[in-house]
Amino acid sequence: MCGIVGLHLKNPGLQPRLGELLSQMLEAMTTRGPDSAGIAFYADRDPAPAAPGQERELRYSLRSDEAIDWDLLAERIAAETGQGLRVELLGSDSAVFVSLPAEAPPAEAPPAEVSFLAAVRRVAPQVTVPGFGRSMVVVKDVGAPAAICARYGIGGWGGYQGIGHTRMATESAVTTAHSHPFAPAADLALVHNGSFSNYATIRGRLARQGIRCDTDNDSEVAARLVASRMAEGADLEEGLRTVLKEMDGFFTLLVTTRTQFAVVRDSFACKPAVIAETPDYVAMASEYHALAGLPGITGARVFEPMPEEVHVWSR
Repeated sequence: MCGIVGLHLKNPGLQPRLGELLSQMLEAMTTRGPDSAGIAFYADRDPAPAAPGQERELRYSLRSDEAIDWDLLAERIAAETGQGLRVELLGSDSAVFVSLPAEAPPAEAPPAEVSFLAAVRRVAPQVTVPGFGRSMVVVKDVGAPAAICARYGIGGWGGYQGIGHTRMATESAVTTAHSHPFAPAADLALVHNGSFSNYATIRGRLARQGIRCDTDNDSEVAARLVASRMAEGADLEEGLRTVLKEMDGFFTLLVTTRTQFAVVRDSFACKPAVIAETPDYVAMASEYHALAGLPGITGARVFEPMPEEVHVWSR
């Protein structure tokens, strides 16, 4: 049993309160999973469009269970990749590395994120990269949601969209790496309540295609499957329909991209999900009481998504 929450803001006036509201929602789900928790948080971060011929900033969320000199690590990765990096500390164990504007690499060169992730594995294999993208920052940790949100000051963060997960481990170990969200591609994040029965088969097939998983968590396999379909040109809805078609189990998924917010349940809708929509926001949670403190909730359209319905909202 796990708890998932998400908030997609339509009203820009609520953006300064995103962290406050999402933290309250996630804390309300503590009884569904006190092992670990995480949040994927989206904000409009680029101060200006990239100049012609330049790449946009990318933000890499990093985490380590060992003591790290983040400034020194940034210098080593910059030397390996040729990317200038700015360090934004989240805590002693977490940081965000922001790639500085640079000339776009030649067409035959690997994407900047591929070079960065490979450099992290070479230079600091004890460091994980929970997520990256233009707009997304991911924070994951072991422990109760309230403690994690307080540790990283999530309540003071502003943005336009976020999802969160509090976990009761059933299929894999209680570690930061195994906690949700899983974010295998730029600005793509997935949280999951439930379990997949054939995830090892799908993981093996992905591995034969050159797509590696970092953990043995079944939810990561679903995230990698969605990312692989989108890399082939599918949109988010098509990616989620691939999960419905190819993965067996009981599940509710909440998946976000830089511009979209999507919910889907399995063909039996065994795992709970409640959605509330107002002119100001779309909110989703495993249980209604996580939505009860949202502004204007008494006037919201509240419903449970039906089996195999894919609901998608876009900015």
